[in-house]
Amino acid sequence: MRTVAAIDCGTNSLRLLVAGVLDADGEDIQLLDVDRRMEVVRLGQGVDRTGMFAPEALQRTFDVLRDYVDVMRGYGVQLSPDSVRMVATSATRDAANRDEFVSGVRKILGVEPEVISGEEEAELSFVGATAELEAMGEGSGLHRPYLVVDVGGGSTEFVLGHTGDAGASAVRAQCSVNIGCVRMTERHFHADPPTAEQVAAATADIEAALDQAAAVVPLGEAATVVCVAGTATTLAGIAQGLPAYDPERIHHARVPVERLREITAELLAMPHEQRAAIGVMHPGRVDVIGAGSLIVERVLARTGAAEFVASEHDILDGIAWSLAVEAPASA
Repeated sequence: MRTVAAIDCGTNSLRLLVAGVLDADGEDIQLLDVDRRMEVVRLGQGVDRTGMFAPEALQRTFDVLRDYVDVMRGYGVQLSPDSVRMVATSATRDAANRDEFVSGVRKILGVEPEVISGEEEAELSFVGATAELEAMGEGSGLHRPYLVVDVGGGSTEFVLGHTGDAGASAVRAQCSVNIGCVRMTERHFHADPPTAEQVAAATADIEAALDQAAAVVPLGEAATVVCVAGTATTLAGIAQGLPAYDPERIHHARVPVERLREITAELLAMPHEQRAAIGVMHPGRVDVIGAGSLIVERVLARTGAAEFVASEHDILDGIAWSLAVEAPASA
């Protein structure tokens, strides 16, 4: 069994998936989770305001990446382009000094990070989020077409499609817009909790971005809305009242729109201490979860969906699938 590693470097978090590739004959490929890790490094700290990576944000990112290299070596992953793929998303697209980031990653990882477009990010997220849904079939009650929504720190991606087959996803439309939990928090939420005026300003910003998205992706045509990444999975944990983060209970959990509205209102009214005390809350999400929840709530309002399905599988899985499909089995 060949082992591959996928790394997703977002605006807020740095995540690693080590996966085993089974039956890699180009036709019947399967992925087996070996290890998943996530650290909040806040690489996008201040990028919306300054257009530059902060030195301390780069240092945090490089420190965690060194730890990830040790993890990969421990599982026998070959540090080569055939077995390791690292993608960087919204903050890295926006930063004027991204060459400093790329150079630092190359020295640590030995592999060039890919600064992908929002459209590439969207398609990878779609593949990762929907491959399992296709296998579950129509009996699951999750019908096509799927709208995959990836709320990140700096941007949100939308992908509408019919299938999630690892090798050939049938994406109908996709786009990326510059709304994310970190960007909206830094731009609008200057009080804790935010004032009504600040929430209104953030909402207007989100609605304008959704207008852009709807011009490209027919959001109302989605039969199933699948939300991926940390904001959505945290909301799914809160909706279930989990005492601690439990990926198995969160994966494919369904959150009704009425419950989402309640959670959003509660989070936006809570001070930092109350948000930090929520059992499923990662410390790195405490200050940005209100803005993230507001984004998801407005997305569901725009689609008219009665619920969203949370997925633990997302762009990381899409990256791993790309390595499994494209790299030679003997690598």
